[in-house]
Amino acid sequence: MTITTSTTAPPAVRPYESYVYAYPHKTAYRPLADRPALRSLWAAEPKDALSLYLHIPFCEVRCGFCNLFTRIGAPEMLTTRYLDALDRQALAVREALGDEEPVRFAAAAFGGGTPTFLTAGELERLCDIAEKRMGADLSAVPLSVETSPSTATPDRLAVLADRGTTRISIGVQSFVDEEARAAVRPQRRADVEAALGRIRDARIPVLNIDLIYGIDGQTERSWLASLDAALAWRPEELYLYPLYVRPLTGLHRIGPATGPEAQAPEDAAWDEQRLRLYAVGRDHLLAHGYEQVSMRMFRRTDAPREQEGPEDYACQTDGMIGLGCGARSYTSALHYSFDYAVDMREIRSIIDRFTATEDFSRAEVGRYVDAAEARRRHLLQSLLQAAGLPVAEYRARFGTDPGKDFPAELTEFADRGWLDAAAPDGLLRLSPSGLAHSDALGPALFSPGVRAAMAAYERK
Repeated sequence: MTITTSTTAPPAVRPYESYVYAYPHKTAYRPLADRPALRSLWAAEPKDALSLYLHIPFCEVRCGFCNLFTRIGAPEMLTTRYLDALDRQALAVREALGDEEPVRFAAAAFGGGTPTFLTAGELERLCDIAEKRMGADLSAVPLSVETSPSTATPDRLAVLADRGTTRISIGVQSFVDEEARAAVRPQRRADVEAALGRIRDARIPVLNIDLIYGIDGQTERSWLASLDAALAWRPEELYLYPLYVRPLTGLHRIGPATGPEAQAPEDAAWDEQRLRLYAVGRDHLLAHGYEQVSMRMFRRTDAPREQEGPEDYACQTDGMIGLGCGARSYTSALHYSFDYAVDMREIRSIIDRFTATEDFSRAEVGRYVDAAEARRRHLLQSLLQAAGLPVAEYRARFGTDPGKDFPAELTEFADRGWLDAAAPDGLLRLSPSGLAHSDALGPALFSPGVRAAMAAYERK
């Protein structure tokens, strides 16, 4: 495939517009007037390689940078009521999937929030919901679970290991106590190290450590110190995240507002700092036996490959079943979820409504995805991976060529040097500069309709 270039240099862009982990974003979702029945939505969908996600919206604290759907604490038996509702939802969803053809889950994950906020007994029940209600064989498929230093206790980890967890991801963010405080993440390095020791003792095959760069006061030296502290545990995976300061988060409230939403001229220095620290982190990990999978993800080259998941599952094409009030589900035509919020009062209200819900048989909030959006989503999700997009794969699915479907966008990326001109024929792949600018490149692929919906979203 040939990408043409223009003779005019494109205008400068901010490198940190948005982290694209799903498309369309939840802020483009709206209440569904027709409230379609789940049975009708899934009737014609392939169900032989589904992904299962269970969302637990509880944390012991809320970090200053966090805009995830989660609340602090769970008073008055709230976790019990939440798991009761999750059980009712699982029954309704499994019934909607039907038994006309085999239903198989190829991967599973527990996220949040912090799933290990639950007690060991509650984690057993969560696994039972996945297995006994949904039919997922957790011992036979990759199972990823998120945790935190204070909740990675031996009894919880023992449950997860016994139930087949293959990957555990812990948010450390920084091994430097002063930087953790600057990110409004109350923790001590000694507690982090103790938690990592407990995780390794549990012998869960894959350990992932999350780190953040761009924290106030962070230097190249302190960033390297955090990286080396993480590397001492030989994690199979590392995720390096740029810091964002988003509306309604703790860091945004304590201000002054910085980051992409503020668009202040002085933020150019912050952009430069994050780009510099990204390059330092990337080069350090590549020199220490890791390969780059995406802008954020790095995998140890000798890590066990059998934990990556089955070859027949692809996030671009296969369906997702999400359970819980912060989870989203995907069919080929509709992405749906529950209401979305960042403000703590709004989140508490949504969780309360979820726990009181008796009928989970219909989709309430979401966005329909037409053929054009499906092509856009496939290109976006493939291109943001370091491996790139095989054009033949795209052509086999859509009967067309990405260069013909997205000529303006791909030409701009080529002009900016974001496409790898040395990639083999038939492979559309980002250059190192393109990977570094993934958080600008991803949003540049959003459709006008999705952009308009996101812009019109009223934050709450």
